[in-house]
Amino acid sequence: MHVLVYPDPILRRGGKPITGFDAELRSLAERMFEAMYVEGGVGLAAPQVGIEQKLLVLNPSGSKDDRSGERVLCNPRLLRKKGREFGEEGCLSFPGIHAEVERWVDITVVYQDLDGKEQTLPCSGWLARIVQHEMDHLEGVFFVDRLTASDKLRVKPTLLELEAEYRQRV
Repeated sequence: MHVLVYPDPILRRGGKPITGFDAELRSLAERMFEAMYVEGGVGLAAPQVGIEQKLLVLNPSGSKDDRSGERVLCNPRLLRKKGREFGEEGCLSFPGIHAEVERWVDITVVYQDLDGKEQTLPCSGWLARIVQHEMDHLEGVFFVDRLTASDKLRVKPTLLELEAEYRQRV
């Protein structure tokens, strides 16, 4: 399993709701965690690995040695949001790009776990940022879509490089 890189068109498709909560879904989540750790990330959405499902995995520590923060969210949706702040983000699908993105500070997410049972997760700070970033992927939205005009200009050369590299690969 490998992480797709911008501008792969699959990334814009987002995900479809998960209806089957089975061993195959569990296996997919585990493979996504492994891919996330190999790439050095803290979150990964299924569309980033070419799977059009509303599934995301995360671990705020980003460490395979500390799995205590691992979470799998199926079909997540925001229930509550409060406060806004800018913070730096990067993305495994946008190597070499980091920028300030405005996000909600405190959120509550409703999602299904790997058994299909509905769960509620209150998040703040770093965890809230990760969840929102990955949920964007489930809708085909990129963190670079949320940049200020000046940051969009600043990252444009890197985006153009990624586009040229993609054209060479396909």
